[in-house]
Amino acid sequence: MDTPGRKAHWQGVYSNKAENQVSWFQETAATSLDLLAHDSIAKTSAIIDVGGGASRLADALLDRGYSDITVLDLSAAALEAAKARLGARAAAVRWIEADITVWTPIARYDAWHDRAVLHFLTAESDRAAYLRVLRQAVRPGGLVLIATFDLDGPEKCSGLTVQRYSPATLAAFLGEDFFPVDSRSEVHTTPWGSAQTFQFSRFRRR
Repeated sequence: MDTPGRKAHWQGVYSNKAENQVSWFQETAATSLDLLAHDSIAKTSAIIDVGGGASRLADALLDRGYSDITVLDLSAAALEAAKARLGARAAAVRWIEADITVWTPIARYDAWHDRAVLHFLTAESDRAAYLRVLRQAVRPGGLVLIATFDLDGPEKCSGLTVQRYSPATLAAFLGEDFFPVDSRSEVHTTPWGSAQTFQFSRFRRR
């Protein structure tokens, strides 16, 4: 799927469904927050949430005193939903409307968070583009936290085929530039009660 197709798909999803009507909705991004805290990310560290959309991770990071937060998503509707929810606090976050596969970073980040963007990139060219941006965006020594459907997770999501990963296959994809730190499995329960298995993996940029 090219950028216009991806943008139209996700704009439609976020324009036509409430925040808690999508399968990936989380009241609290508990695992992500725990892993960021476990890694002792400084409150002033530059953190980017790739595909953050309407996620509540930015809210929780602000609550915890983090002051340099960027949220990137290709859906304007998703970003506007998050801004509306945050109200005046939205001004404390940088919002970027872009497709990660064609985005050029203008800053470097101490922490990269991606919950469920990479697994939607099934074309080899798109995965290569994602990896190229990741290398550009994360400073040496920076944290990379990527969550995807695990190997026994769903084969499709939001009507789209996904690329599932284990911690080992994700590490192989990222290559020698990223040192694996640890990983954990999580069973996410959708708003309608279905179980989805995710893997969360942490890496350090060499």
